[in-house]
Amino acid sequence: MSEQRPDKFEPILMDEEILKEAIEKNRPKDAAGRTVKVEGVTFNDIPTLCLQFRSILKIDHLWEFTCLTKLELNNNLIKKIEGLDCLLNLTWLNLSFNSIEKIEGLESLRKLEVLNLSNNRITVIENMDTLESLTLFCLKNNLLGQLDNVLYLTKFKNLFTLNLCGNPVSKEDDFKVFITAYFPNMKFLDYRYIDEKTKKEASIKYHYVLEKIKRDGLQAQQAAEATQRQEAELQLHHDAFVEFLNGSYLFKDMLKDDLEADKLHHLPGLKSCQEFLDPSLTFEHQMVELCMQLFEIGLAEHKRRQTEVNSFFSGHSEAVPHYQHKASQILANFEQQNKERLEEMQHLTEPELLKLKVNQCNDEINLLCNNLTMLDFQLVSQLEDITKKFDINISEMVGSFSETAQGIYPLFDHLEDNYNEKVREIAVATLEKVAKGSTEGMPDDVRMLFTDKDTVMDALTSGHDNHLMKINDRETRLVTCVNAWKVALVKGIQDKELKRSRMRISGIHRYMDYLREQLEELQ
Repeated sequence: MSEQRPDKFEPILMDEEILKEAIEKNRPKDAAGRTVKVEGVTFNDIPTLCLQFRSILKIDHLWEFTCLTKLELNNNLIKKIEGLDCLLNLTWLNLSFNSIEKIEGLESLRKLEVLNLSNNRITVIENMDTLESLTLFCLKNNLLGQLDNVLYLTKFKNLFTLNLCGNPVSKEDDFKVFITAYFPNMKFLDYRYIDEKTKKEASIKYHYVLEKIKRDGLQAQQAAEATQRQEAELQLHHDAFVEFLNGSYLFKDMLKDDLEADKLHHLPGLKSCQEFLDPSLTFEHQMVELCMQLFEIGLAEHKRRQTEVNSFFSGHSEAVPHYQHKASQILANFEQQNKERLEEMQHLTEPELLKLKVNQCNDEINLLCNNLTMLDFQLVSQLEDITKKFDINISEMVGSFSETAQGIYPLFDHLEDNYNEKVREIAVATLEKVAKGSTEGMPDDVRMLFTDKDTVMDALTSGHDNHLMKINDRETRLVTCVNAWKVALVKGIQDKELKRSRMRISGIHRYMDYLREQLEELQ
């Protein structure tokens, strides 16, 4: 990484012409020392791009360099980090000796390992959150003034080399010990190895820091493991087609968009009304029980299906190696005999005898082709039988689960009918009280609502219809998804095996062509 200032040339913009020139300049030399000229420069094949000492003002025209891994832009006149969004494979970036004042524009560089921003005008370490692979960071000779700001870098667990010399923070008496304490995995600071003496001093002086780092690391690990377990559990529920059925999700989902009925059931006065509260609580409890029943059945059925899938792929994996072994034996026997035949024919001088031997060899090649093709046909037939049996078994399992689910969902409808009937009875009774003027102790909002019978009845009907629609949608989704999974699984297996068979047959014919070309060369 160069540490020289660019000569004072005329400022230029980075354009296609400059990029082509840089690529040609860095192409390999031939034996005479001349640059190897390659026509039609393709930017998306270039792994390294060097543009130092060019007086470049702005990073631009790099969108085609999708395979670029190393970019040298040091010793230029760049003021802003930009134009790097398409460089997803970049691992090395050198922007030293420029006029950059802010760290930015690096969000897409998730593979970046080495970042050199030395000799710029940067005051704050920021906007680097996505650089998870960073191992070396050089920020020497900048304007970093807050030592605590360096702690931003503690999130990079792979960072083992840091260079901050020449910054105001590096002049603090406690700088080296401070960094060593907060970065226990750091190997090199300001390009000097962190020795055991410094580590010991840091462990004594910042004992509380190291303990905190250890605790925080353990908590972070536990949190990450908990998140992984939760994600794995959710994925299992999704694969079993019973996601969000282990609780009151369906009940709450039915009520969340029930705007009209919400006016009836969730007015402040009704929230505390025991008459309305009891049916709702009972309904929710019954719904959750039924959901949990379906949830447990779904998990059990998923386990059965997974066992069948594993059994299928186990049988599949046994059939293919058996075919490969037999094919290898046939080829080995043929190649040994064919080698002897070719050696014999190379010494033949009589054209007629040579022609006879060539015909015999062609017959052997045709026989080999037939044997290998027949072997492949046997494999295909065996795999088709295995797949057909698997299709039958998995279809029966999917059908059984669908029927069970379709038998349970009407029970949800029945619960909703009972709930709606009870609430309707309470509403009618309340309407009669209001009509008779018996509104003592009734909140004003409830009394106002129940002065219009049509509004109350419409709200109840609308709520009932919405609840049934939610239940029906959930049932349809379960049945549709599990059947779609089965169809996609079987079709994927069939398509993959068809592709493999075609590749095997194609390979056989290519080999036959090669053998026949060998014979033609002898004639």
